[in-house]
Amino acid sequence: MARPIVGSIDLSPVRCLVVDDNAHMRKLTATILYGLGIKDIREAASGDAAIKVLDEFPADIVILDWVMAPEDGITFTRRIRSKTESPNPFLPIIMLTGHTERKHIEEARDAGITEFLSKPVSVKGLAQRILSIIDKPRPYVRNSNYFGPNRRRHDDPKYAGTDRRLRADASAPG
Repeated sequence: MARPIVGSIDLSPVRCLVVDDNAHMRKLTATILYGLGIKDIREAASGDAAIKVLDEFPADIVILDWVMAPEDGITFTRRIRSKTESPNPFLPIIMLTGHTERKHIEEARDAGITEFLSKPVSVKGLAQRILSIIDKPRPYVRNSNYFGPNRRRHDDPKYAGTDRRLRADASAPG
């Protein structure tokens, strides 16, 4: 007998917002979420619509597409992470995309994406990202260039802080 994807974790209290300008992909993602046990799901077709939904709906997780018009998922994420208009700058964001090259993954990470999932989306892949957010929440960091989830997946005992490069530059001779 196959093991359930989410095990014994009850995802019914989780509230999700799905943001995608493609209605078919929004419905597909919402159907997957519903199948995982998430019942409180809202949808938005654009970044502006998503902000309006978030003003009224306290989502626990946003799942969004990268390629959208007029505002892409990276721009939306930066709005959520850095603008005063953000309803919740600490909101976990899962980005769905077909752009899986390293430079795109790094760009998404540097914008403040919490989790990254390549298309085509699988039930297992989406479940794993949601469980990662729940089971292993990452602390948020702020420095002069970034605010968002800690980009380091593992603790590094040699890590010297968020502004270590600035301190190193200031103490360098010459």
